[in-house]
Formats: sequence, C-alpha cells, structure tokens
Amino acid sequence: MARNKKPLPVLENILITDFAAEGKSLARVDDMVVFVPWAVPGDIVDLQVRRKKHSFMEAEVIKYHHKSEQRQQPFCQHFGVCGGCKWQQLPYPVQLKMKQQQVQDQLTRIGKIELPEFRPIMGSVLTQEYRNKLDFGCANKRYLTKEQFENEEARMMSDGQPVASTSLKDHPAIGFHITGAFDKILPIEHCWLMADLHNDIRNAVRDFAIGHQLSFFDLRAQVGLMRDVIIRNSNTGEWMVIFQFHYDHTTPETLAADEASAKELMQHISDRFPQITSLMYVDNQKCNDTIGDQDIQTFKGNDHIIETMEELRFKVGPKSFYQTNTEQAYHLYSVAREFAGLHGDELVYDLYTGTGTIANFIARSARKVIGIEYVPEAIEDAKVNSRLNDITNTLFFAGDMKDILNEEFIKTHGRPDVIITDPPRAGMYPDVVTTIMKAAPKRIVYVSCNPATQARDLQVLDADYRVAAVQPVDMFPHTPHVENVVLLERRTNGQEQ
Repeated sequence: MARNKKPLPVLENILITDFAAEGKSLARVDDMVVFVPWAVPGDIVDLQVRRKKHSFMEAEVIKYHHKSEQRQQPFCQHFGVCGGCKWQQLPYPVQLKMKQQQVQDQLTRIGKIELPEFRPIMGSVLTQEYRNKLDFGCANKRYLTKEQFENEEARMMSDGQPVASTSLKDHPAIGFHITGAFDKILPIEHCWLMADLHNDIRNAVRDFAIGHQLSFFDLRAQVGLMRDVIIRNSNTGEWMVIFQFHYDHTTPETLAADEASAKELMQHISDRFPQITSLMYVDNQKCNDTIGDQDIQTFKGNDHIIETMEELRFKVGPKSFYQTNTEQAYHLYSVAREFAGLHGDELVYDLYTGTGTIANFIARSARKVIGIEYVPEAIEDAKVNSRLNDITNTLFFAGDMKDILNEEFIKTHGRPDVIITDPPRAGMYPDVVTTIMKAAPKRIVYVSCNPATQARDLQVLDADYRVAAVQPVDMFPHTPHVENVVLLERRTNGQEQ
C-alpha cells in the first residue's frame, strides 16, 4: 500500500531577501533556504512549498502582502508564464547590478583565486527587439495557464456534461515550449525580443495554417505537418524564415498532400512578406527539432542572410551560429580584441570558433589566426566568411577540441602567442585546459556564457596565469544570463610577465 504523502506547507508573511541562480529569488525560513521564481527582494509574500529537501525548499508565490519598491510593471503580456524574460519586473539598472554581482560571486566563490577590480558591466545597446533569431514550436495542444485551466474545467462541466470536443487545450498553437510540459506550446501573440515584423510573420503563419486546417505536430504521436518556425534577421535588413514540416510518408498520396499544403503556405507567406529574402524549409522526420543534420531546401531567395560588423560581412545560413544580440556582439568581440593586445605579429588560436566570427574579426590585427570548432558546417561558414572579406591569414579545423588541440597540433602549426577561447556553457574539458597550459601563450582571453564553469577553469589556470582583467557583458536583457570576458597573463617563475 502506498504511503500518503504529507501535505507541503504554506509559509506566510515571508520576506524575499536576495537573488539566486536561474532568475529565482530566495528567502530564509527556519535556517532553510527557499527558492522562489518571479519574486523580487523586498517582496513580502505567502508561499506554497512545491518541493522540500533536507537543506532547501522550492515554492511559489500565492499571495503578495507587499511588493518590493524595486519592481516595475512588466511590458509583455506573456510575462510570468513564458520563461524567456524572468526579470522584466526589474528596472534595467537593477538587472545590471545583479548580473555584475553574479559574476563577482561566482568567480570569487568557485574560483577562489586572486582577482583584480572588475570593470563595470557593459549594458546592452538595446533592451527590447535585440535578438536576431527566435525559434517557435508548433503543437496540436496549447498550454493552458492555471487560470485558463480552472476556467476550462468549469466551462466543460456546464450543466454537468463535459464538452471535450470544444476543449481549449486541444487547439493548435505556435509559440514557445514550456518547462515541464514538453508536448505543449504556449501560444505567443506578441514577443518583444525581436523586431516587430517577426510577430506579423508568425501570426500570419498561424492564421493561414488554422484557417486551412493544416495539422499541427503531436510530439508524443510524432504526427502532424506544422512542426517548427525559425525566424532570423540581420542588421542589413534581411529576413530568413525556416519552416520545419513533418510530412506524412504513409502513402504517396498523403505525402503529396502534405507537400502541396506546405508549398501553399510558403507561397502565401512569400507573397505577403516581400521583406523575406531567404525562405527555406525542411522535412524533419526525427524525434527532435534540431536541424544541424538535416537537408534544408530553399523555397525563395538566398540560402543565407548577411550580417555586418565594422567593415566585415558575415554569411549566416540556416544552421549557422551567430551571437543572437548583434549590436552587443560587436562590443563583446571588441573587448576580446582589446584583451588580446594584438600588434600584428602574433599567432592566435581561436578555440570554439563557431563560424569564425571572432577569428575573422581580429585577423587583420594578427599575423595568423587558427580557429577550431566541433561542427563541420560551422567551419565551412568560417572559411566562407574569410573569403567573403578577403582575409587570407586564417586557418580553420573541424573536430572535437580535446582531440585536435594537442602537442602534435601545436608542433605542426606553431606555439600561439595568444589563445582566445569561447567554450559552451559546460566550459572546457580538463584535457583542453592542460593543453592550453602546455602551449604557454603569453595571454589567454576567456569569453564565457557561464561564469560558474569559467571560474572552475580559472582555478586550474591560476597555477600558470593571473587574472589581469574582468569585463562582464550583458547580452540578454530581462534574463539572468550574463557573458564574461577574462584576460589572463602568464606568470614567469612566479612573476607576472
């Protein structure tokens, strides 16, 4: 017989005292830490505990007794449900203060190394419509908020009879995935993260698909035509739309019908939005929505859009990685170039080079730049970007960093004067850190999207390198995410160079 679980408590009149990781805030109750989403330090609230462990609890606000003076009115109608912008209730200067503190805390607490005075965080040039890419999922079941769900239950039991056939939750939707409801989509009417044209495009896709009774994807059953819509734009005014379809291959007839429906949709969007310079599509039959290994077709226009940075031009294809905050990427890379301290005669290794944006950005200030990246398609983009800009002093290699970057590679291509590294959130493999230290460059510029793993790597590098400068950079306003750039200078016999 299963044991009855003890009901989780309600905590009353609790003061939220500080910020925590992942955009949450925290309170302390009877020597226990309570993590609370959407709250702000200074709030006095009642909390419903949702999870209880020995040393911490997780809870949600069920009543506000007093709202913090730090709060502001969120500007998005989806705030509090969509998890994309968890800090909209905070004025932007407060967000920057919290991010600066986050970097200082993580480098100090995790790194446990000597640190210089940090530079003030660089705020984003734009705080709305700053993204150049958004990915919208399609689903045959929309996500219902708590209020919608309660209203739905009441409506469906009208006169004591369920009305399942008209259930709101069975309506299709285009929008964002919700954490904990992987097969449902929160329908998005207006998103403030990208230039407003993307809202018109997405909503036009939704209206046409629903109006023409196109099937929406069922993630559990793996059926349905409309699967995903990716929208990208560039600072040259170009727009790219990528449709992910899931054609029904059961019979030649069902396949032909889906292909015809997809073509009709794309022609409608092409006719309505002449601003789209690259309209592409893919028939994705996989269980997930990643397209890196998919054959993407061009329906209209080019197979890429162009971004610019200073006098450079960068080709961005449907699979290309490019920093999603274009304006702020320039400032991030400018910091990296400054920290590299290039005079024109240096050999630079650019690790995790992606599509070679940093490598090409600094190439004219160095003798030679060698970029290494795991994704072969990204390396091909990096080579194209060098040719596009008449840059002849770059070399690019594709493969796993820990396998490529070894002593033999360094012996073949030369010992670097400077290493720039921009790893994924997990940071660098220990083998990579070891090889970097054996390569013994004069300077290391470490760009990170996760100061916690950066701090871990800095602790190891501290044996041979001192941290000379720290520059936090905000790439994602209204979120707790922050980039950080660190300059490390090599120690020589216990002395700094």
